[in-house]
Amino acid sequence: MSIVLWVFQGLLALLFLAAGALKLTRPADALTGLMPWVEDFTRLQIGAIGVLEVCGALGLVLPGIAGVATQLTPLAAAGLAVLMAGATVTHLLRGEAHLAWGNLLVLAAAAAVAWARLTSWPL
Repeated sequence: MSIVLWVFQGLLALLFLAAGALKLTRPADALTGLMPWVEDFTRLQIGAIGVLEVCGALGLVLPGIAGVATQLTPLAAAGLAVLMAGATVTHLLRGEAHLAWGNLLVLAAAAAVAWARLTSWPL
């Protein structure tokens, strides 16, 4: 079970690290083609989402690798699940229900990691 969790954590970390880095390094107008929702947010809000994604990605893997503060892993996963809930709501409010399914899938994976890491120790 631990290997499966590590695979999920690694994939989620890569996804969120890439998405967060994109939001932090690209101007908002350059993101509109990839992420049309950014037109509804300020540059500061987009950057904040990027920071949360990068921190969450690091929180998924670094505590387990370092063996320090391992209780942060389920918190990071839960935080990313909350972030994906907000993304889902944003897409639904924008009339982009077809895009919300991907967010729900990532939300479910992050929630599963959070639950599994809360109930199965050690990392």
